[in-house]
Amino acid sequence: MKTVDVNKIKELLPHRYPFLLIDRVIDYELDKELTALKNVTANEPFFEGHFPAQPVMPGVLIVEAMAQAGGILSSLTLNQSFGEGGVYYFVGIDKARFKRPVVPGDQLIIKTVLSRKLRNIWKFKAVATVDDEVCCTADIMCTYKEG
Repeated sequence: MKTVDVNKIKELLPHRYPFLLIDRVIDYELDKELTALKNVTANEPFFEGHFPAQPVMPGVLIVEAMAQAGGILSSLTLNQSFGEGGVYYFVGIDKARFKRPVVPGDQLIIKTVLSRKLRNIWKFKAVATVDDEVCCTADIMCTYKEG
């Protein structure tokens, strides 16, 4: 198993608290797939408003975590760090489906599989689970931009 800790993730992505949504990469294979995790705690700032009486992680943030996992895989594959002249942008989503809520105390596991790469466009099939139960699936697209 190849792992990546949060300090290395910060070298690969421009995101920082409260928008860095990957805590650790628990396994990856370059140019193929990556599995990451997000520990969802009651202290997440989004729970203050979504929803105070019954906190649920917003679906758009689950999808963003999937996109961040794709960005990490792309950066690892190309051996690039954030700040080396460019950044990965989340540019598209297809077939997003939400199957179960993600709540405080859950550990979100995100598996991202590279399905297609064409120049600077990377497409991924992503699945997010909690306790081996699927909570979200989506096709994600990212692009690398210089500058």
